[in-house]
Amino acid sequence: MKPLLVIVAGATAVGKTAVSIQLAKHFDTEILSADSRQFFREIPIGTAAPSIAEQNGIVHHFIGSHTIAESVDAGRFEREAMVVLEELFTRKKIAFVCGGSGLYIDALCHGFDALPLGSSEIREALRKQLETSGIASLQEELQASDPVYFEQVDQQNPVRLIRALEIIRQSGKKYSELRSGKKVERPFRVLKIALDMDRAVLYERINKRVDAMVAQGLEAEARAVLPFRNFNALRTVGYKECFDFFDRKMDWTTAVDLIKQHSRNYAKRQGTWLRRDQEMNWFQANDWNAILTCIEQQMKTD
Repeated sequence: MKPLLVIVAGATAVGKTAVSIQLAKHFDTEILSADSRQFFREIPIGTAAPSIAEQNGIVHHFIGSHTIAESVDAGRFEREAMVVLEELFTRKKIAFVCGGSGLYIDALCHGFDALPLGSSEIREALRKQLETSGIASLQEELQASDPVYFEQVDQQNPVRLIRALEIIRQSGKKYSELRSGKKVERPFRVLKIALDMDRAVLYERINKRVDAMVAQGLEAEARAVLPFRNFNALRTVGYKECFDFFDRKMDWTTAVDLIKQHSRNYAKRQGTWLRRDQEMNWFQANDWNAILTCIEQQMKTD
């Protein structure tokens, strides 16, 4: 029987980390993070990366494993994660992946198309377009050039829009045509679990998490990485608002309020993305017995 890889997905602040650690401890195994920003060791506060104490003795891979100066995309994550899993599955029959980045989860479970490397000149031009004309201009261009992919992509995520448009401009082909969508055969089985909770409760958890980040030193962390502000890892909620505060576009209270608002918006988009995946098994985040039963049944099933 092939080993089992369990994906623990869900919106930000829903409790993925705590549940994953509890599960890994129960099954005596390890965790891979599929959070596209927790890779970077310079930004643990704004990414809510679990501390050594929070990891509770469980081995975590891809937490603070790279420097922010490195380029880490879904393709690189797939390659490096597969190396980790190849070794891990010689010792364990089960492993867990914790994270909210759907693209990274898809790459690990099904493979990632070998797309063109892209062009830094085109990418920079698109970034300037975003700054001067807003995200709507990127949305309109992608909808016109590749309506199929436009319906699939997170239309509020500028990084995804820029990546697609970069490839389209460079290759002259539709991004959806370059993505084969063919699933790669993996030497392990995959079980996808998504955590859910009442929206009002989730939003309150997000607000409290942001308050905790501020108390832990989010402002100082953002100042330390200010020279890297144009890197993709920092073009995201939590840092964009801090940078606007540093640029005196708003006061600190407004910046914090916007981080909360944008985090709530992001959580809603994550939920929409995850519900498109028909392989997901949905559970209430606190329903430990149901989650455990699902995994144990899958381990017994060939």
